[in-house]
Amino acid sequence: MNKFILNFEVRDYECDLQGIVNNAVYQNYYEHARHQYLKSAGLDFATLHQQGIDPVVYRIEIDFRKPLKSGDSFHVETSVVREGNLKFIFNQEIKIQENLVNKAKVAVVFTSRGKPIPAPPFVLEALEL
Repeated sequence: MNKFILNFEVRDYECDLQGIVNNAVYQNYYEHARHQYLKSAGLDFATLHQQGIDPVVYRIEIDFRKPLKSGDSFHVETSVVREGNLKFIFNQEIKIQENLVNKAKVAVVFTSRGKPIPAPPFVLEALEL
């Protein structure tokens, strides 16, 4: 699957006393974009969970470039690559138009009963990996 783009707008309550988006809020933006990316590929978190499969973030790195402020319109770009037998890397960027705000590298593994498992074939097919 190619790059997935999801639009957002900063809400007042996401900002801290400095008038900028609190650093923890960026993880919410990235998580929502990943969920929507998977959903657009035909993979639903609730359905996966009912099947005993849970994608779990085990590492996230965010490089901050400049802050977002209340009312800013921005988008999150998401793509995924497979790394090895168990790991998937979601590469994500937050941009205002084409200007980079920050970027994240999110490592995810699929689990069953709390233990890492290779992604099922239908997941690989949906993600075109």
